[in-house]
Amino acid sequence: MKKTNKNNNVGGKMEGLLWEMRPGGMLVQKRNLDSNTNYPSIPIPMIKILVKYGSSYHEIHINSHASFGELKKMLAKPTRLNPQDQKLFFKDKERESKSFLDVCGVKEGSRITLVEDIISQENRFLEARRNSNMERALRSVNEVTMEVDKLVSKVTSMESLIYKGGKVVEKELVTLIELLMAQMIKLDGIVADGDVKLKRKMQVMRIQKYIEILDRLKARNYMANKHGGGHVGLIVYQQQRGQRSISSGQINLTTKWEKF
Repeated sequence: MKKTNKNNNVGGKMEGLLWEMRPGGMLVQKRNLDSNTNYPSIPIPMIKILVKYGSSYHEIHINSHASFGELKKMLAKPTRLNPQDQKLFFKDKERESKSFLDVCGVKEGSRITLVEDIISQENRFLEARRNSNMERALRSVNEVTMEVDKLVSKVTSMESLIYKGGKVVEKELVTLIELLMAQMIKLDGIVADGDVKLKRKMQVMRIQKYIEILDRLKARNYMANKHGGGHVGLIVYQQQRGQRSISSGQINLTTKWEKF
């Protein structure tokens, strides 16, 4: 008479239950049963384990199918250690957070050793400090940006006035240049990386652009005041960068000229 083996359906339904193959060939009830399935489930037992941390022992009641990562979360409160700063050893071997207790052989009364991960703790501290510095740098760049926006608005108004033939007091133009330079100095003192560094660079280029505009406005405003606002038919001298080149023992000024 031929016997039928009810246990030959590995990884599927067996005697009304769902099963799965664990590492090492162990056949166990499947962990994550769908709540909508009609198959009955067996209650997963709770176990008591002892966790040694320093000279203290902590008694933990936990699901036998839980992971070491879940155990670390439970240990965070009594040990005051962040789960990321914990190392768990069972049978003299460090266990990964994703490893399961029952698969590793943890059972009722098992003892696990907890060790503080100093390197992970230091790395987290350095990362937190770096993030804090970046947030502070971003706030500083945003504050400078707001101030530059106000100054740019004034530059635009003066530019429109002067190019329409109006006149302004030269001191106002000089003051705007000095205020923009002050914001440039603030940006120079901000240490940043990544996107914050790029934002700082963009603001530096923006300030430089409007300082050059103000230099041109100074020259035009000077000629307007000197000639009473009349049309100037000659080209006006303007030194853009004050470059000097030394050749054959002589100093030659490199200049550019513009027409109004």
